[in-house]
Amino acid sequence: MFGASLTDVIGSTNVLVNNICFDSRKVEMDDVFVAIKGTLTDGHLYIAKAIDLGAKAIVCETLPEQIIDGVTYVEVKDGNTALAMMASNFYGNPSKNLKLVGVTGTNGKTTISSLLYQLLKKAGYKVGLLSTIKIMVDEEVYATSHTTPDALTINKHLYLMNEAGVEFCFMEVSSHGIHQKRTQGLVFEGAIFTNLSHDHLDYHKTFAEYRDTKKILFDQLPKNAFAISNIDDKNGAIMLQNTKAKKYTYALRTYADYRAQVLESQFDGTLLKINDHELWSRLIGHFNAYNMLAIFATADLLGMETLETLRLLSELENVDGRFQYFISSKKITAIVDYAHTPDALKNVLETISTLRTGNENVITVVGCGGDRDRSKRPVMGHIASEMSNKAIFTSDNPRSESPSAIITEMEEGVEPQNVKKILSIENREQAIKTACQLANAEDIILIAGKGHETYQETNGKRIHFDDFEMVQDVLKSLGK
Repeated sequence: MFGASLTDVIGSTNVLVNNICFDSRKVEMDDVFVAIKGTLTDGHLYIAKAIDLGAKAIVCETLPEQIIDGVTYVEVKDGNTALAMMASNFYGNPSKNLKLVGVTGTNGKTTISSLLYQLLKKAGYKVGLLSTIKIMVDEEVYATSHTTPDALTINKHLYLMNEAGVEFCFMEVSSHGIHQKRTQGLVFEGAIFTNLSHDHLDYHKTFAEYRDTKKILFDQLPKNAFAISNIDDKNGAIMLQNTKAKKYTYALRTYADYRAQVLESQFDGTLLKINDHELWSRLIGHFNAYNMLAIFATADLLGMETLETLRLLSELENVDGRFQYFISSKKITAIVDYAHTPDALKNVLETISTLRTGNENVITVVGCGGDRDRSKRPVMGHIASEMSNKAIFTSDNPRSESPSAIITEMEEGVEPQNVKKILSIENREQAIKTACQLANAEDIILIAGKGHETYQETNGKRIHFDDFEMVQDVLKSLGK
């Protein structure tokens, strides 16, 4: 348990345990149970249950009133830190045996980490990925449910990567993951900061707390690591302030170590100039220019040869649910994007604006998630109605909230001159059908918010729902 502060020990620490658990339902004979104070429940309430199931050791922040003979109790200052350090030690500190690069920021984490995985794979390396979409152990795919998995899941898969001979791993690092110490004990080769905008204020309460939580990743980097930051973002310099790592910057608008310029932007790709080298990329938009620049910088700092990196960058394909588009038989362009923050939605709509010839209508279908940051709802409503010819407000994982109540909060951000541009349709399937019915040849439909997600979550139940699949089927059925 190196790295965790112990305050008390009852019983012998010289006991052999089979496994580490923090979910009492999964405890088996001779396991150690770590009681975590979570946002929804407190693991300390389940200590007795864990012991009944066979736990021989308990790690907790507060010792229970009833002490059972034959069970070891270890009291620690922070349960999350203890779990992370135990997980790392249990799996043999696997992050030390590969080059682990963390990607943090509001937008771009999935694209950058997934495309770095793609690029290094194309270069012939064995590579790992820990992302919102999936976990990859070289060629093996594992499902994931969190942007940054729990510490046990992280270290288990890093261990599997060690076993598979993986040399590089790219990992999305969320503010939740940092705050809950899931990345504690990991050894990072480097970290990338993308940008910071309005998100997760239901959890962090203030923007400053959200920003400072992200910054912890950089503050904890060792001096032989690298820190890459988007200096065009006003928080980019803040991320680098206290890091011991070697500092590097990237930008499109200001002077930086890695610079890019968008020379041409079309629906089939973007022509970029990166550090005086021209590059044609299949990815679209200025936000993807930043992503490509971050990838180029990371590959360079990992020792890849420049011309090889540029060649491989030109071959990279878009990530599922990130500006994923198709053009129908009647020349209607349908775009599905994960844009679920105001900044991401604005970026996608600005990109669409630059690609338009001027005569097309832009029809945006958008919602906001339930049980999440409510303050961004009117902002999302304002952006969608201001930047589209028609905006349809709908459900997007309402969870335990009323979909109509969420839509009402989105409507509050719509300015009087834009009221006639919006429709509110609670049922997401019907909203997409309406968008398709309204669209004519050359029009553009943007379906924002869910991206790669293939479900709709309502009252604890997940029902299959795929935006990309849905819009294709509807346009085809309408003969469009």
